Amino acid sequence: MTGPAGLELTDIHHAYDGTPVVRDFALAVAPGEVVCLLGPSGCGKTTILRLVAGLEPLQRGRIVIAGRVVGTPGRDLPPEARGVGFVFQDMALFPHLDIAGNVGFGLRKTAAGDKRARIDAMLSRVHLDGYVHAWPHQLSGGQQQRVALARALAPSPRAILLDEPFSGLDTRLRSAVRDEALHLLKSDKVTALVVTHDPEEAMFMADRIAVMRAGRIEQVGAPADIYTQPASEFVAEFMGEVNRIDSVVRDVGVPTPFGPLPLNGHAPGTAVHVLIRPEALKVAGAEQGIVAAAPIGALPARVLASRLLGRTSWVHVCLQTDPTHRHDSLGGAEEHSHWHVRVPGQFLPAEGTELRVSLDPRQAFVFPVAAPT
Repeated sequence: MTGPAGLELTDIHHAYDGTPVVRDFALAVAPGEVVCLLGPSGCGKTTILRLVAGLEPLQRGRIVIAGRVVGTPGRDLPPEARGVGFVFQDMALFPHLDIAGNVGFGLRKTAAGDKRARIDAMLSRVHLDGYVHAWPHQLSGGQQQRVALARALAPSPRAILLDEPFSGLDTRLRSAVRDEALHLLKSDKVTALVVTHDPEEAMFMADRIAVMRAGRIEQVGAPADIYTQPASEFVAEFMGEVNRIDSVVRDVGVPTPFGPLPLNGHAPGTAVHVLIRPEALKVAGAEQGIVAAAPIGALPARVLASRLLGRTSWVHVCLQTDPTHRHDSLGGAEEHSHWHVRVPGQFLPAEGTELRVSLDPRQAFVFPVAAPT
């Protein structure tokens, strides 16, 4: 990231009743950039948003928005003075105000004519023309979320904060609303910090993802890098399904049923976990596109079940290893026969079908076994 940050958090630490929920947190978001805070419930994501918005007093660190310091311990600007918009998970529309009143809530210092023009323009941008005099309870969940987004963007905030804004919507509506939200954020070039626990949503929305765990950032990067180059076992597993085996590093590589993986700095004798994405398993005869790296292994496998999941097919297979050569082929890897395979498109072999499966090593990740805590 180059140039001044649209939002900068430095050395943030926060605790509730003496229990730390955010620790040593630092993140810079460029002007116009969309960054997603991704992680499980209770990892501190929403606390970060509340600190940026000024809804919690800052205990340690510094918060800067558009070059202005808005928070240091004992010197917090109030929320209304920070120039941020906030979209809550439950929308939090004002039930006693009509839609015009909700969208125009942050425009109280704007001249009446300009205010009405801005309200009309924002409602048009979220495809709610004609709803000016409607009431929140008369709108669907998707329409309410559009109103909440229009209300947050109407005052042209320096930054916008979104706290799991689409989680209350059904799958189809969620996809449509978040697509509209992303286009709005990008067209307005607004700095955005989005909280979600959904990896797919984060990859769709974000220019960069910050994966959080227990109050700390585990990894920050572009969505493709987070998914294909996870920095830890936690990140790899949180970002998507994996097949997992235990292994012990040997001089020639990291043993797997498909053959050895590169050492990549792991010392011989190290106990490791090998995590393999389902799409890393290539089925001979299935249409799977071009694999740039040569797959390793070509093991016989028997189909246990197959299911169509829309754009992809999910196939459960049992690897057929020769018991008389198992020790040599695995070389210290734990035997693991039940594997999940993801194949693009429709590929539904019947139960009991014999296949040959190989491994794309680019999507196999090796991490040392962590010491017990």
